[in-house]
Amino acid sequence: MKTDHIFYRIFKDLPQTFFELWGESPEMVKDYRFDSVELKQTAFRIDGVFLPQDSEKPIYFTEVQFQKDPKIYLRLFSEIFTYLRDNEPDLRWRAMIIFKSRSIEPAARQRESVQPLLDSPLVKCIYLNEIEVSETTPLGVQIIQLVVAKKKHLLERVTRLIAQIKQQFSDEPSRLQLLNLLEALVLAKLPQMSRQELEAMFGVDELRKTRFAQELFEEGKLEGKLKLIPQLLKEGFSVEKIANILQLELEQVRQFINNLN
Repeated sequence: MKTDHIFYRIFKDLPQTFFELWGESPEMVKDYRFDSVELKQTAFRIDGVFLPQDSEKPIYFTEVQFQKDPKIYLRLFSEIFTYLRDNEPDLRWRAMIIFKSRSIEPAARQRESVQPLLDSPLVKCIYLNEIEVSETTPLGVQIIQLVVAKKKHLLERVTRLIAQIKQQFSDEPSRLQLLNLLEALVLAKLPQMSRQELEAMFGVDELRKTRFAQELFEEGKLEGKLKLIPQLLKEGFSVEKIANILQLELEQVRQFINNLN
């Protein structure tokens, strides 16, 4: 699964989760804006950055690592110091590295040059498979831990979370935002799931309102329009006229007609 995209979605939709992982109050999120940052004139891109509204507060960098990379710490600190050099040299900073498990962390010899930084309060390492969750664990942390949950336990835990979200969030936009997030995570881990299985898990009414269902609806509308093209061609309409009637892009109509031949 594309973990970078999933974590970006989690921190974008539930930014307080980052501070809960750090051990800080989730209220801190009010003072920050989450973004990803590309460092110009380098090949660096930082997975996520929490930018403070107040320059007296530290900037938080986060990196997600799901594969073994002996240079992960060197790359991360290079990115951090490049960012500080080019933007705010005197800005205080913190960094969180989220590993799938402790087994993919660089070995002691490979991290020797940066060990003083790792031992400092500036850096926190999180090992997802070591996070213990219960019903009292913050919702965002429960969702994050699903990324490494075994597939045989995933559906049961997602079903519980869906029920919890429906119970706790009466506000529809907030509820749908979280259901969209869970849906994206489930489909990333179990891409073979059918629409019927998703409906059984999320509930038909809720699923119809999610981003995935809306994409299916738009896809269905497009298919319906494309099916009308052969009949319109038989009736003598030009390609331009068909595109106008069906409110499609001219290239869409041309491509469909080419595929008919």
